[in-house]
Amino acid sequence: MTDAETFDIDAFHREAVQTPSHDSVDEMRDLLVDTLADDGHEATVDEAGNVLASREANEDGSHLVLNTHIDTVPPHVPYEAADGSSTAGDVVRGRGACDAKGPLAALLAAFLRAELSTGRLTLAVTPDEETHQSGAGHLEETLSADGYVVGEPTDLDVCTAARGQFEGRVTIHGESAHASDPADGANAIRAAAPIMQAMESYDEREALSAAESDGEHSEPRDATATPAHETLGRPTLTPSMIEGGEAPNQVPAECTITFDRRSVPPETSDEFPERLEAHLRQWLPEGMSLDVSLVRPDTPFPEAFETDREATLVQTLATECGGAIRPFGAATEAAHFAPDAPTVVFGPGVLADEEGAVAHSDREYVRRSEIHEAARAVEATVERLL
Repeated sequence: MTDAETFDIDAFHREAVQTPSHDSVDEMRDLLVDTLADDGHEATVDEAGNVLASREANEDGSHLVLNTHIDTVPPHVPYEAADGSSTAGDVVRGRGACDAKGPLAALLAAFLRAELSTGRLTLAVTPDEETHQSGAGHLEETLSADGYVVGEPTDLDVCTAARGQFEGRVTIHGESAHASDPADGANAIRAAAPIMQAMESYDEREALSAAESDGEHSEPRDATATPAHETLGRPTLTPSMIEGGEAPNQVPAECTITFDRRSVPPETSDEFPERLEAHLRQWLPEGMSLDVSLVRPDTPFPEAFETDREATLVQTLATECGGAIRPFGAATEAAHFAPDAPTVVFGPGVLADEEGAVAHSDREYVRRSEIHEAARAVEATVERLL
């Protein structure tokens, strides 16, 4: 019996969840590299901190990539059975149990166990999905394949689309003055009210502009006029923080509104700031100015993406797992790979259940049986395609 056949999914998952990786991924990365080495696969760590390992049957055939991440959000939550006992049952809890060390265990098992007849299979695991996604950004520039399976908690459904996610700031510039005579200045905080109202109307105005450019009648519309993507629905623009002012007796010269944007195709993070800025300027009080910029502009943002439901990878994995084909409910590193080849998001666990949030929460959990089923489905998919 080969080492791959004896790979213990549950033991690896338990050790992975027991290994904190919210502040540093070094220990978790060592665990993954050592596990691959124990099964005869030499892994490399690239300049962005990604762990890469490949298996190749021959130079012919397709190249598939199995991707997920080893970092988690804070704080660390210990591994335990759902009932609190020391012996783990089917449901186990802990930070990263489903996001994404459950998917990691499943993809690792598929990577080790799948029998390849042709082509190449690569395991590519990133270090910073929960923060900057610089690892995936580097892979986007250095890796090319014919298909990608990205491990995230999807309840064993095959997800072919996701909204993009990026953050930005609207900075309003006014003029400082003494609060005893506010007319001498231009109050940037007071201007925040109409600007936030304008942010609420941005997508409706974009829909009207799109309709006019398409030659449609621009009749009055309500909030339901926001442009909707056939699969992903409407984008959202959410003010999330506001700050401004330096002293209680001073008219504030500057106010900053931080926002979260969840985009849908064809919008990109590159074009969005300029379009939003042009819209908001129409709502500015006289004598003021504003600018819109992205937070961490040098960081790769996950863009909205959609893979054709009829793609061979999609249909093969859906047949093997029996799950639905649907959009994913959060932004994901899959966005970095989708421009290159058909990309799906798949894995054990859920983002939320009937009680509320699961991933990123103190009650994060996964069913071990789902990890095994995910591993089986991905292994079978790899063997059918390679």
